[in-house]
Amino acid sequence: MSESMERAHETMHHDAHAHGDSWARGTAVLVSVLAAALAISEVAGKSAQTSYLTHHIELSDGWAFYQAKNLRQAVRGSEITILESLTNAADPAIQKRIQDARDYQARMRDDPASGEGMKQLAEKAKHKEEERAHAYHHYHHYEFVSGALQIAIVLSAASVVTRIRPLTIAAGLIGFTAGGFGLGVALGWI
Repeated sequence: MSESMERAHETMHHDAHAHGDSWARGTAVLVSVLAAALAISEVAGKSAQTSYLTHHIELSDGWAFYQAKNLRQAVRGSEITILESLTNAADPAIQKRIQDARDYQARMRDDPASGEGMKQLAEKAKHKEEERAHAYHHYHHYEFVSGALQIAIVLSAASVVTRIRPLTIAAGLIGFTAGGFGLGVALGWI
């Protein structure tokens, strides 16, 4: 009985090596590397998404502040028109109010001292738009990388089940390409 057990064990051992046990182990290592790369890509993608949302909120706040300044400036313009239409517009007190309103309007449009004039706010908003667009592109690049790595993992698993080795090669190529693309995104090359 033990002799037949030994023979069965030897047959199984021989069959395992004959059918590519080392290939299956290599494919398992490939799947592990692809899964690790996928995890890194997912973390980087979430970070880029958070960065995009943060810049989007800052941009929205900046343009809202710009609109508030624009509204205040327009109200002061109306005040000037009303004060100038008064019959006693030559009165020094009214002239002072008109000048104060004009100064306020000018400060709303351009205030380099505080950096919060409409001109400065528009410049800041344009810079935030660029940062937001950059984060948005990074996020979508990482989504592409994650999708490609998921496909590579599926192909690797299918290659083990079907014993179709070209699937392993395709998975490796897709995974290598996706990993290289992800590295390029992370280093700012893409």
